Order: sequence, then structure tokens, then C-alpha cells
Amino acid sequence: MRSAVVEWARELYEDLDFSAVHRWLNDNPGSKAAGYLPVYVPREILHACGFLPVGIHGGGDRLEIIRGDAFYQSYICHLPRSIIELAQSGRLDMLSAVLFPSTCDVIRNLSGIWKLLYPDVYVRYIDVPQVSDPETATTFYEAELRHVMRDLGEVSGHVPDDAELFQSIAVYNEMRTVVRELYATRRERPWDLPTEELYLLLRACEVVPVDEFIVQARRYLAAVDSDRRRPRDNSRVVVAGAFCEQPPLGLIKSIERAGCYVVDDDFVLGTRFLTADVSLAGDPVHALADAFVQTELRTSVLYEGDSLRKRRVMKERAEAAGAEGVIFAAPSFCDPALLDQPMLRKGAEAAGLPCIAFKYSENTGQFQQFREQAGTFADSLKLWNAGAE
Repeated sequence: MRSAVVEWARELYEDLDFSAVHRWLNDNPGSKAAGYLPVYVPREILHACGFLPVGIHGGGDRLEIIRGDAFYQSYICHLPRSIIELAQSGRLDMLSAVLFPSTCDVIRNLSGIWKLLYPDVYVRYIDVPQVSDPETATTFYEAELRHVMRDLGEVSGHVPDDAELFQSIAVYNEMRTVVRELYATRRERPWDLPTEELYLLLRACEVVPVDEFIVQARRYLAAVDSDRRRPRDNSRVVVAGAFCEQPPLGLIKSIERAGCYVVDDDFVLGTRFLTADVSLAGDPVHALADAFVQTELRTSVLYEGDSLRKRRVMKERAEAAGAEGVIFAAPSFCDPALLDQPMLRKGAEAAGLPCIAFKYSENTGQFQQFREQAGTFADSLKLWNAGAE
């Protein structure tokens, strides 16, 4: 059963034609699909409005970039040119709306390009709060979400009422519960739950109905519990910086095969953006806004009023995961990740956490250098810990 679930997820991950989305649209006449870019959008609103939420990532190393390079300079990250290539090849024509979260200037500019290229598609750049006062932030974000929901309702032909919103929130709360279980199991027994398999499941969650993902993820967890494996003498690490443009699967595999157990990461971060369940009481839109503002997640795409907090983030994450070191893996030219990295690394090293750093692109095809670097780091962590005993 385990291999069947992993293969289901792998096929979805590798399918650049979004066949699962087309099947859903064929099975649900009159329904629509809406795309969203990294890092986070409230999928509950899309779901309640009758859309199938579809996460849009690049084509990785499986897509040759030809037309996409005409839209962006060489010093821009690979993600937007890859997404433009997907769109220009017709692979995203099934989307009736596309949401662009406030991640960086590149994503903001991509939303403008989308409006020019696809005037018949609803496009919305979602602003997020940039203030330290929680009440003001919640009020602002609630108004933004109401605007988005009204517009999406006009596109789909259905504006949800409170009961329907709460139904969507409840099912996504269940998704969050399952994802927390996956991460807790990986943290406690990383030898039983490889990050490669966890990553494939999270990517599958981006293109199938949420209830289908929940069923498959629970099947996978049951299989993991019944298929215990032998622990290896691997070093436990946190991977940080890969929250937007995703690393190629081969890079994730190379890190773990080099002797590292990844026990915390920020891959496909939107699925875990809200660290607590959304309240099912009161006003549902306010509850979504409040959950966003109150999330305990710390990431480069969120406003941080306490500038010193960045110095503590990696220490807190490593302690929570029982990690021995940190691998800063960021996409080339990713401003949010690379601008924060010096502060994060300084805080990690001040806490006695060994660190390494490298940059990647989603279409990176050679992994030997990463494997050698990760392998040397894993060995160094063992020596470090042996010397401290």
C-alpha cells in the first residue's frame, strides 16, 4: 500500500499536463479550477467558491525554457520563466483564475504579465499585512479576503455563505492535521518516512481535491506504521530557504542519501502556513484572517516586527526537531531567502549550530556536488557531536 501511494503521488508530481485537474473538471461539469503561486493563499475560499485549487510550481528539470526567457532577465530566479513557459505552452489554459500571493517583487510583476497575456482570466495579487499590531493586521487582511471571495464568487457563479465557508475550513483543518502527523512521524522516525516520499505527497496535495489527499495520506501513514525500517547513523538536519521555488526531487534525495535525515524543512510551505487549526466559531473570513496573523510560522515572506527574532528562528526550529545542524538551501536570486540568510545563519551559529549553504535552481540536473557537500557536512556533525561528549 505504501508503494502504491508513493507512486500515485509521483505520477501527479511528474505530470506537467495537469491531467488530474482536467479529469476533475470533466467529472464536475460547470466547475472551475483556480491556480495559486507559492507561498500561501487561503485555499478554503477557493474551495468554498466551487473551485479546485491548483498549486502552480515550475516545470523543474522536465521542461525546456524557450518562451519564458523572453519575459525575464537572466538575474531573476527560474520560477517565473518556468511558469510562463507552462502557460505559453497551453498547459494552464484550464485555469479560470490565478492568485499571486505577496511573496516578492518577481511574483508581483508576474501577476501584471499574466493580466496582459490572459485578459480573460481573473488575476489577483493578494496583499498581506505589513504592520506589527495584530488587530490592525487582521482587519486589513480580512478586508482583502472579502474582496477576493467576492471576485472569485463572480467568476465561479457561487458566493459561499458562512456555513459553506466553515465546511471548507473544517476539511482543510483535517488536511492540516494529517500534514502535522506526517511531519511529526518524519521528525520522530525519519528512517521510516523519507523526505522524498513526504515531499511527493505534499506536491500531490497541490493538484487533487483535498479530500482525496487526506485519504491517500492516511493510507500512507498506516503503511508507514506497519512497515518499520532500521535506523541509520545519519545526522539530523534542518533545510531552510526552499519555501518558494522548489528544489528538484533529485536534490532532496541527494541530501538524504549523503547521510542526512531532514527532520525539518520549508518545502511546499503553503500547506503548513497556518500552524493551528482555523476557528469554526464566529465569522469564517475573520477566522481565516486571524489564523494568518496569529500563525507561529516564521518565514522570509512574512512581516517580522521583531528584527531580533530572526536570530532565534533556527535555534528554535532545530530544538523542536532535534536537529544537529542547518542546511541553507535557497534558489539562486531569491531575494527573500538570500536577504534573510545572513541573519538566520548568524543566529544559528551563535546557538552552536553548524551550518552549510548552497544555491540551486529548480531545473538543476547535476547533484554530485550537493551530495558531496551534504555528505561532508553529515560526517562533520558526527565528529562535532563526538568531540562534545
